[in-house]
Parts: sequence; C-alpha cells; structure tokens
Amino acid sequence: MINDIIGAINNVLWGEYSALVYMLVVAGLWFTIRLVGLQFRHFRHMFGLIRNSTSSDSQGISSFQALCTSLSARVGTGNLAGVAMAISVGGAGAVFWMWVIALLGMATGFAESLLAQVYKVKDSHKEFRGGPAYYIEQGLGLRWLAVLFSICLFLGYGLFFSAMQANTITDALNNAYEVPTLYSGVVITILAGAIVIGGLRAIARFAELVVPIMGVVYILTAVGVTLMNVELVPAMLANIISSAFGLQEAGAGALGAAIKAGIQRGLYSNEAGSGSAPHAAASASPNPNHPATQGYIQMLGVFFDTIILCTCTAVIILLAGDIPSGEMTGIRLTQDAMTQHIGSYGLHFVSAAITVFAFTSVVANYAYAQSNLRVFKMDNKAGNAAYTCAYLAMVLWGSGATLAEVWAAADMALGLMTVVNVTALALLTPTIVAVSRDYFSKHEAGREISFRKSDCTIQGRVEDGIWE
Repeated sequence: MINDIIGAINNVLWGEYSALVYMLVVAGLWFTIRLVGLQFRHFRHMFGLIRNSTSSDSQGISSFQALCTSLSARVGTGNLAGVAMAISVGGAGAVFWMWVIALLGMATGFAESLLAQVYKVKDSHKEFRGGPAYYIEQGLGLRWLAVLFSICLFLGYGLFFSAMQANTITDALNNAYEVPTLYSGVVITILAGAIVIGGLRAIARFAELVVPIMGVVYILTAVGVTLMNVELVPAMLANIISSAFGLQEAGAGALGAAIKAGIQRGLYSNEAGSGSAPHAAASASPNPNHPATQGYIQMLGVFFDTIILCTCTAVIILLAGDIPSGEMTGIRLTQDAMTQHIGSYGLHFVSAAITVFAFTSVVANYAYAQSNLRVFKMDNKAGNAAYTCAYLAMVLWGSGATLAEVWAAADMALGLMTVVNVTALALLTPTIVAVSRDYFSKHEAGREISFRKSDCTIQGRVEDGIWE
C-alpha cells in the first residue's frame, strides 16, 4: 500500500502529469517578469560580485563558500547521467530546452536565496542558518507548513539522497575496478564523517577546495574534446536548434520529447525552486551586506551547473556520433562517448568524475538537513549527534543496498519539498520584489549597498540582530 501511494504521488509530480515541470516553468516565468529579467539585465553584475565574495566573518561563511557548497549538492549524477538520458530520450534538441529552463530557473534561484538571507537566524553557535522552513514560518506564519518542508528535507537530503549517492559511487567503482561495495562504502562513510563532524564551516572549506578543481578539470576536458572535433561543431549546433523546434523528419513527436526531456533534466540538475540551495545561501555573510547579493551568487550557481557543466556533457556526447535511444543509456552513454574521444582513459575519467561529483553531494546534503535541526528544537549536541549517526548509517547502508524503492521515496520527498517551496515563494513575492528593488535602486544610484529591515516593507517578522 505504501509503495502504491508513493507511486501515485510521484506519477502526479514527476510522471505522466508532470505537475512539477509546469509549476517550475511558471515560477521561472513569474519571477523573470516580476524582477524585470534581472538574470539578463544584470548578467555582468552577477559575475562581478564574485570578486568580493571570499570574505567572511564569525557569523557566516563567505558568499563564495556558500556558492561552492550549493554546487557540491547541485553538481552530481544529473550532470553526467541526466544529460545523457535527456539526449537519448529527446534528441539533441533537449539541450536547447535545458538551456531555456536554466535561464528561467536563474530568476527562481535568485528569489529563494534572497528570502533565505532576509529571514535567516543565528543558531546556538551564533552562526547564520536559514532556508525555506525559516521563511515559511517567519514570513508567512505557517509553522505546520515549515515542519512539513523540514520533514521532507530530512527524508530526502538528510537520509535517502546521501544513501543513493554513496550507492552510485560504490557501483561505479565495482563495475570499473571490481572493488567490493562494502570496502568502498566503509571508506566513503569514514571520509564523509571526517568532514561533516567539523560542521558547516568544514563542509564549506571542503567545497571551496574541491568544487572549483573538479569543475575546471571537467570544463577543460570538454574544451579539449571540442577542439579535437572542431569541424563537427557547426553541424552539432545546427542539430541542436533544428531538433529543438521539431524541424527534422520526426516532426511534432520529437519536439514534444525534446521539450519534456530537456526541461525535466535541467530542473533535476540545477535544483532551482526545490528549496535546497537556500540553506547554503542563508549561511553566508554577503559582501555587500544585502540579501540580494547572495541571490546573485546563487543565481550564478544555476548558470554554472546547467549552462556550463551540462553543456560540457552534451558536447562530449553529441560530438561522438550516433545516439542510441532509450532511457537506460544514462551514464553508459557518457562513458562510451568519452571512450570514443580519448580511448580507454574515457572510462576511467568518467568513473573518477562521477565519484567526486557524487561524494561532494553526499557531504553537502548533510549541511542542508542539519540547518533544519532548529525547526525541531534539536539544535544542540544531542540532536546533532543523533542526526550525524543516522546520516552516516544511511551512507554505509546505501553503499550496498538495492535502492529502487528508496529512490521512489526520495523522489516523492523532493517533489513535495518543491511544491511547498514554490508555493511559499509565490506568497512571499511582495517581499522578494521590495528587497530586490532596494538593491537595484542603490546599485543604479551608485550608493553604498547595505540592508536594514526598515529599508522596505517585509512580510512577517525578521529575527532581531540580523539586519539592524
């Protein structure tokens, strides 16, 4: 019965009806319009803020660390296997629609991260924490909805997703090198425990070190593949555009498949609107000290995840030649494509990439769930210890488990999180617009950019001592 209920919910959210796809597309359009296309108007400004994003204080991590932490969770199997799946189902045109949904999702990512900053709080260590549960409770006064979101987050990011990412790593190592899953699972658990035991700051330092390196290596590899096949690039781009608009022989059927596959996989990869990245955003002490600053920084995370990294995978696959159809291609399609380009090293490279990408997600998932302990009055030593033990146990268990049913439960948790978060974003639109305009006006007038809660009308309540 439980499996049937989960299956029915997932069918509405992710399956035949694809309610989440429509909801997130509408959200992206809504905030693009309400914020007057800021992801396009302020595109250069978004990159410019990175220059001063490495400073932090005793209350929060730096904006750059928050960006790397969110990218640790975003950048994972979806960037390698998800893109391959989108192309195998929707053809080359799926890549175009992945770009479209990323550009729209940037506005949603800005909105949710801005709210996380506005309604952030200080935990028992006097460090910043926040996220959807906080802006739902403080901004809307709906504690029951905040608790529902936190429960879904704990089940999804705190337990199930970490188990599944660990399973991805052990399975890849077992297939490529015949490493027993138990051995690799123990190593993963020990390494994850050594990092997360240091709390958010240790996780942020790890992300700040690893994420830029793995991103640069992957991008350089894709650039190398492109240069090796530069004569094929014009035809590849023409194929993406023509397939995206159903201009090839397959017609309308291929157009529908391309749109659906591209949007679904793009949303799954960049997580804009799911309510996960705001937990990292809320932990930062932004520079300039304004909620919109972190909105811009996290908007850059959506751009980097989908427009840059997912495109790298797409280029590697499309330049390799014929694309087999069927959703089961996944990571194997990426491995085969890389092998065609650089020989037997391709298998090793993709195995290493999926291992690093998935492990960073395991670590970042811990930080997201830990940020919600305060919602349950568990922000203390006993609460942290209990959660850490449960998290590590799930990582070890997931390393060798069969996860079909767990995947379904995790998908349901993520789907419900997204429904709750997007609903809250819509209800808090007046605050998002007001705080954004405060930043826009100060930036355009060349004034010093800082924020006080008295500067504009904010819904609900903001914790004392944060923005005075």
